[in-house]
Amino acid sequence: MTSYCGSDSPDGGAVMPEIETAIFTIITSAGEARASLYQALDKARAGEMAESEQCMIRADTQLKKAHDMQTELITRDLNGSLPMSLLLVHAQDQLMTTMSEQSLIEHMIGLIRDIGINGGK
Repeated sequence: MTSYCGSDSPDGGAVMPEIETAIFTIITSAGEARASLYQALDKARAGEMAESEQCMIRADTQLKKAHDMQTELITRDLNGSLPMSLLLVHAQDQLMTTMSEQSLIEHMIGLIRDIGINGGK
């Protein structure tokens, strides 16, 4: 991966527009997914399990969109055509964190469901 910071990049300091668009797609999709995940948790805590499941489906759709864009960028990187930027690192961090939160929230909702079914026993 070629590393460019600021004005060191070949185009005078800017990330290529199509790469910038891809990066922002990852960031916004991960953010939307995170919001849906916490909404799902809130719905589950309120006993609204069907609504919680819908929020989880929405989150999964957004994470798939972000992951697909990440895969596209990884492919570009393997071809040697992806400049490194702090914005890209931020996007990767947002996606990774949201994916971890998804796993934890799925487990938390499972616990809420189990407690509701078994009366906490």
